[in-house]
Amino acid sequence: MIDDAESASRFIEWFGEHWLSPLEENDGCTAEEITTAEHRLGLRLPSTLTRCYRLLGRRSDLTSRQDRLLRPDQLRLDQDVLVFRVENQHCASWGIRVTQLAQPDPPVVFRELTRDACMPWKPFLECLSLTTVEMVLSEAVLFAEANDDVSDNRELDEETLQGIEECFERLPFPDYPLWADPDGPPVRWFADSDLILRDDARQWLWVRSRDTAQLDTFRAAFPGGWIMQPD
Repeated sequence: MIDDAESASRFIEWFGEHWLSPLEENDGCTAEEITTAEHRLGLRLPSTLTRCYRLLGRRSDLTSRQDRLLRPDQLRLDQDVLVFRVENQHCASWGIRVTQLAQPDPPVVFRELTRDACMPWKPFLECLSLTTVEMVLSEAVLFAEANDDVSDNRELDEETLQGIEECFERLPFPDYPLWADPDGPPVRWFADSDLILRDDARQWLWVRSRDTAQLDTFRAAFPGGWIMQPD
């Protein structure tokens, strides 16, 4: 269960070791980088955000292959929100309200930018530690290259959704909005020992496996218009 910065860090370290590659000492930003950012902004970063940067601020595969965790020198203020993450086409951003920066693990808000630059900030997740874990899982699942043989995605149908709900354990995330459809059903996560699944608002399914064989088995069990499946 992720309920604070320490448990989030433990999970991220475990996930890096068992699903990608272990975190190393130089994967984090330096204390000087963070202090410089604080001086430039004239504010103090929450301890959970500092911990995230110190742990994995330079690990792009965990933070910035799809969407992007801003470097400390890129952190910026938007109205009364400190923005720390942006969608890869600048269609959304995530941040922390300045009035809540003194909290060690503050709630996170997001803002959709596709339709109206003045869209209001809305609640995303109840604490930053959960958001860091969501970021790491999303980067692992959403990013796929043409030669990627461990991840895939496709439109989600009711039969597949029912099968996933019956066969996989739901991860203990609270419901949270999909930025592209903030008023629709929430994002949900499922997993077993070899697969991680993300259900985007009952509309789209993303999957990452430990190896190609597991992915092929899953796609055979849930056939459909898989985007990355070879012809």
